[in-house]
Amino acid sequence: MSQIEVNIQQIENQLGSNARLIAVTKTKPISVLEETYNLGFKRFGENKVQEMTSKYEALPKDIEWHMIGHLQSNKVKYMAAYVALVHSVDSFKLLKEINKEAAKHDRIIDCLLQIYIATEETKFGLSDQEAIDIITGSALPSLQNIRIVGLMGMASNTEDTHKIRAEFKSLQDLFHHLKQFQNDRVEMKELSMGMSSDYLIAVEEGSTLVRVGSAIFGSR
Repeated sequence: MSQIEVNIQQIENQLGSNARLIAVTKTKPISVLEETYNLGFKRFGENKVQEMTSKYEALPKDIEWHMIGHLQSNKVKYMAAYVALVHSVDSFKLLKEINKEAAKHDRIIDCLLQIYIATEETKFGLSDQEAIDIITGSALPSLQNIRIVGLMGMASNTEDTHKIRAEFKSLQDLFHHLKQFQNDRVEMKELSMGMSSDYLIAVEEGSTLVRVGSAIFGSR
């Protein structure tokens, strides 16, 4: 067994049936993605649209592509035909753009609202209230080509596990609060939180999707 296969099996065993693993393949060459695909693993996460699109074009078409990085509106059109889930929606403007481009491909694109839970200024995301405003807003029902299916958050980059747990817990609390607003554009079912350093805590706090790179592929 290759090291990648060992790592994926180990992580998936830890996750059990609670959460699904996304292999974060950003900066990895196509050969590494091919090796991972040939192990039967087909859920990849990228943080740059152009890199993701060039990989999409080069690889088999049954891969599930997750956009996990900060997304600019002008890049949406390059991935609208194939992206499975956008984790990083941090404005209503971006949601409108995804809807517009999805319509051109006759698709409904699933999206997560990225919530700012960390104490670092370098992270993107909406406040709890901004997320509530989007979900309860009168403009959302007109966006027939997107669906909000959950939330995403990144914990602070710290060794303090109590702080990390509290941040994940705050996201889970918002997730449960938003379930009361479900409609045909909103179905709260995915909670994307947890990366290589903190995915075990994230799963304990209710994560359904963990985004893991270095724990699979080694550090960059």
